[in-house]
Amino acid sequence: MARVREFKGILKDKASLFKANLSTNRTMSSVNVTVLRATTHSATSPPSEHRLTAVLSLGHRSSIMADACTESIMNRLHKTHSPYVALKCLFILHNIISKGSITLENQLPSAGGYNFLNLSEFDNKSNVEKREISLWVRWYAGILELNLMASRVLSYFSSSSPSVFFDRKRDLLKEMNALVGFIEGICEVPESLHLQRNDLLHELMILVGEDYRATQYQIMQRLSSDKDFADQIGNLNSKDSSELIACLKRLENCRKRLTEIFGNRKRHDAFWELISQRKKELEKMNGNRGRLLPLVWKGRNDELIESTRFVE
Repeated sequence: MARVREFKGILKDKASLFKANLSTNRTMSSVNVTVLRATTHSATSPPSEHRLTAVLSLGHRSSIMADACTESIMNRLHKTHSPYVALKCLFILHNIISKGSITLENQLPSAGGYNFLNLSEFDNKSNVEKREISLWVRWYAGILELNLMASRVLSYFSSSSPSVFFDRKRDLLKEMNALVGFIEGICEVPESLHLQRNDLLHELMILVGEDYRATQYQIMQRLSSDKDFADQIGNLNSKDSSELIACLKRLENCRKRLTEIFGNRKRHDAFWELISQRKKELEKMNGNRGRLLPLVWKGRNDELIESTRFVE
């Protein structure tokens, strides 16, 4: 039965390539052929390195080619009923987000948003394996949506003109909520982690792991400086500080699941210690509200840090 399904997949790929080659639009035909060759029906193999490189290189030619590339990937993604083809399309989109040219990445939806990939109801119930792989398709699409949403939030604030006034406390809250939301999305990975024996799932989890480490770094950038953190939270009102505490608690609640997914690595200990310390400092500040005293605590290096504002 498996060989029959594999043979059917090969026939579908050949038919799609034949149709693409018949197109009178030579630019679109060339792009479609490149995308089709990288997203075959093969059940276990990720796109080969040279096939992936061929797709990403389209973004270096012109904006027209880049636009045609993303259009071709999205068409392939939304027309297929194969969870393997869908995963490969998502894998390529993930590589565009993390490694693709700016021209290519800019062709992706500018605002991202929940279910912009329109795969929340993707399901193939033809057999048990495809049903399980469909879970991975829905989860992976959600991860890419959260990834792009977080990227837009961070780049929006980091690239904004310094001449325009922004409320820094709101920036911190929005950025932290976006980053923690992405990590929470990772934790929703399907329980069938044993399927990572599948090379395609293994490769996409490597990319997700890289994103997780990058997200850790972004969070530490915002929380690691004792003085900067004291200045920022010194301007938070009770509602804002409570929201930030809740955000850090949500992050702490992810620790066990992240250990199950990526393993318990000692290098992560400093990250979790920082999260715990910052949460306690915020809780202390909230506990001191109503007193006309400046908030003072010890920084990570036992240096006394005082907030820039009296507590309420």
